[in-house]
Amino acid sequence: MKIIPATLSDFSTIKKITHDTIKAVYPAYYPKGAVDFFLEHHCDSNIRNDISEGIVYLLFDDAETAAGTVTVRHNDIGRLFVLPEYQGRGYGSKLLSFAEALIAENYEEAVLDSSFPAKGIYLKKGYIFTEYNKIETHNGDFLCFDSMSKKLR
Repeated sequence: MKIIPATLSDFSTIKKITHDTIKAVYPAYYPKGAVDFFLEHHCDSNIRNDISEGIVYLLFDDAETAAGTVTVRHNDIGRLFVLPEYQGRGYGSKLLSFAEALIAENYEEAVLDSSFPAKGIYLKKGYIFTEYNKIETHNGDFLCFDSMSKKLR
């Protein structure tokens, strides 16, 4: 397994990992409007901009297949997704540890916004709840999520 910085040539892979994971996992936790909001939030321009800034990383399994991605902006962990067929193999934990190590080089604390499906994982990894958030989506559905943080040193 290896984690490397993404380049613009990886755009399609990053988008596929992100969108496939959202479409497979989030409908069990969120109404359609919230799922659509997530997909729009991780639109082409946002992904490309983050890749151009050099803050997106790809995780490859031992067979050199892209299985996950994470974005690290300052001390904020975002867009951490592992394709559904690779979940439960520790790849999400590897991406999280990688992101925390990057952050710890310059910051004392990592922050993130947690979706419902990921909250239990973050709690097990030492993150604490800091704020409840609610966004009304286009068709009146609500996207609810928690902001969380973890002291790194």
